Amino acid sequence: MKIGYARVSTDEQSENAQLDALEAEGCERIFQEKCSGRSKQRPELDRMIDTLRVGDVVVVQRLDRLGRSLKDLIELLDGFKSQQVQFISLNESIDTTTAVGELAFHMIGSIAQFERRLISERTKAGLEAARARGRKGGRKAKLSESDIKKANAMLLDPNMTKAEVARHFNVSRPTLNKALAGTNK
Repeated sequence: MKIGYARVSTDEQSENAQLDALEAEGCERIFQEKCSGRSKQRPELDRMIDTLRVGDVVVVQRLDRLGRSLKDLIELLDGFKSQQVQFISLNESIDTTTAVGELAFHMIGSIAQFERRLISERTKAGLEAARARGRKGGRKAKLSESDIKKANAMLLDPNMTKAEVARHFNVSRPTLNKALAGTNK
């Protein structure tokens, strides 16, 4: 039996192109889910794996729909192999029933892993360059320097609690504590 697997990362993405390709390939059953490929929790993938029988063929439109890391893909493929299940990736023309298809899978997976690492390294380098120019990443501070001074002044009143000061500035108490701790460095 040909069994398809389709995955999109967000609710805004559509899996229609994947479903069309899997149906055109003749998949009799298709498992689909919406979750990040990096997530360890992929219940539909787990359900699909549990239903596999000897001689089945798992079909995906693209390799990255099955797993994001080379290690993850190889583990899944090794699991399929041990269950005597074949694998086809349509876009990459990989068919593990052949020696050439298995080699192609490993080569393409290695290149994909290399590309992800390059992107990660470029992102880190860009962040470091921005920091060197004095730019900070992350979210804008909820309390300005002026707000922090006012909060400190308000807390000099023994009848004023941190919870009341936090409410006054419309922030949580942990946010207020963090801002106040930052001024004591």
